[in-house]
Amino acid sequence: MTAGGAGGTGAQRQARAVRLGPRSLAALLLVSAVGVAGFGWPFLAPPASALNAHAQDAPWLFAGLLVLLVAVVAATISESGLGPKAVAMLGVLAATGAALRPVGAGTAGLEPMFFLMVLSGRVLGPGFGFVLGSVTMFASALLTGGVGPWLPFQMLAMGWFTTGAGLLPGPHRLRGRAELWMLAVYGFLAAFAYGTVMNMAGWPFMSALASNISFDPDATVPANLARFLAYCLATSLGWDLGRALVTVVLTLALGAPVLRALRRATRRAAFEAPVTFAPPPR
Repeated sequence: MTAGGAGGTGAQRQARAVRLGPRSLAALLLVSAVGVAGFGWPFLAPPASALNAHAQDAPWLFAGLLVLLVAVVAATISESGLGPKAVAMLGVLAATGAALRPVGAGTAGLEPMFFLMVLSGRVLGPGFGFVLGSVTMFASALLTGGVGPWLPFQMLAMGWFTTGAGLLPGPHRLRGRAELWMLAVYGFLAAFAYGTVMNMAGWPFMSALASNISFDPDATVPANLARFLAYCLATSLGWDLGRALVTVVLTLALGAPVLRALRRATRRAAFEAPVTFAPPPR
């Protein structure tokens, strides 16, 4: 029995558990487009639009739609080559990430799971990364009791976060401190981006009468943008900064051994190595 690509330079080549095929890519682009609309509709819809007339209903409608679309994307990517070994690794990483999330819950954004998502997306690629980010957030919500209309938005945002790490340059060549610093910078910026898009998901729930930083469906886009920026500064800046700094520190301190372990596990699993059986000797 032999495995293609298991020897020579193939052993040094980074294997990826899931490759984005045409159908997977199309599904991912579709759910991302709907997600952009779901997160950013307060800035995309004019004040007189019918959507703004249902400002309190829109987040629920988008949340329901995102549940279906994320499931479709996960199923589509799975059909493109998520074999038993990849499923096993997905389960281990998702369980680890879900267990890490409550460690710093409620403490200034100390969320160590983000660094694991960055490193996993880097090693295993954008397709696996999207599934991992979504599944990890879903599992952590079940673990912490954080199930609500915000969960589909969290799943999509974490899927984007992990996918982005898989799209960073030099996956097969860049190693050492340069790679760690690149991942740390990405993790820092993406941690803020995650917090910002999640703010966009919850911000329309605030009543316009509650505060001058809440969403006002009758206001212009520039006025609502100013309100949103003030909302972010007043409510989540400290939390997002804590998340970003923890991601940087853990990436620089633990990134090298974790990356080696992930790459070693991926090579040994040989996700991309088709198994063939040699004919018996005559």
